Amino acid sequence: MPDTVTFDPATLVYNDAGLIPAIAQDVHTGAVLMLAWMNAQAVARTLETGRVTYWSRSRAAFWVKGESSGHVQDLVELRLDCDRDSLLAVVRQTGPACHTDRRSCFYTAVRDGAEVEIMTPKTRGG
Repeated sequence: MPDTVTFDPATLVYNDAGLIPAIAQDVHTGAVLMLAWMNAQAVARTLETGRVTYWSRSRAAFWVKGESSGHVQDLVELRLDCDRDSLLAVVRQTGPACHTDRRSCFYTAVRDGAEVEIMTPKTRGG
């Protein structure tokens, strides 16, 4: 069994703005749902509450995913990459993850030099 060490969000490597990228991945499908940013306090809140909390750069405020939409992300596991400068939040997603009403924010593919929408919003049958 590997050694365990008490986790401290301060040990992560944050950018100059004090933020770290966090990728949300669906626990059931393995699909990448979105990328957002966290600061040390958002990481701590996520671990304390079990609800994924991000830092909104545009609003300069904490953002609990699904707080207003009901499309919450319940944390299953938080993983650190080898350099400790990015996070993977394995989540149980309720409803669409993207504000465009799509399951994932990664709904546009580049194919043969063209952008192709590969996922429609839930309201349009996606």
